[in-house]
Amino acid sequence: MNKKSKNPNSTKHDDLGIKEEESKNCEEIDDESKDLNSKEDKTSCDERGEEIDKYKQDIDKYEKEIEVLKDRLFRTIAEYDNFRKRSQKEKENIYTDVCEDVLKLLLPVFDNLERANSVSDGFDELKKGIELTVKQFKEALKKLNVEEIDTNSKFDPYLHEAVMHCEDGNYGEKEIIEVFMKGYKRGDKILRHSMVKVAN
Repeated sequence: MNKKSKNPNSTKHDDLGIKEEESKNCEEIDDESKDLNSKEDKTSCDERGEEIDKYKQDIDKYEKEIEVLKDRLFRTIAEYDNFRKRSQKEKENIYTDVCEDVLKLLLPVFDNLERANSVSDGFDELKKGIELTVKQFKEALKKLNVEEIDTNSKFDPYLHEAVMHCEDGNYGEKEIIEVFMKGYKRGDKILRHSMVKVAN
């Protein structure tokens, strides 16, 4: 029996055909892939463009808000500065008015002291002038709502200042037995503590 001999050239041709077919398929796939990639790139570029536009709009919006806030801040600073200057001026005016009121009440007292000092007729006239001055001074303090601190009660560290202390059975505990200098207050405000001697 004769066996058919294989033609080596036919095998090569077959292989070449397959390879060409595969190459074509690959090219087609590549083309499709390129089309898809180009579509994706285009979509991606469009999306990025939209995002950039959105960011630009946001930036414009925030810049406007910043300008509004800056304007408001500058106005607030200017208003505060005006308020501070106004308050300072009002404070100075109040202080001047208070001093004026006090001096108006004290100047007549000073006038009487000068008159008492210029008296040369004798002791009685001088004593009378001093008594009148003291009375006038008390009236001036009363008009200013200044009152003398009471020293007839027991020692109170809020009202009195103990500059001397003694043990004496004739007096009660914390009893004020001597006043060295009178104290004064205006309402709850202590102007000067009473300087006193305290027993026990």
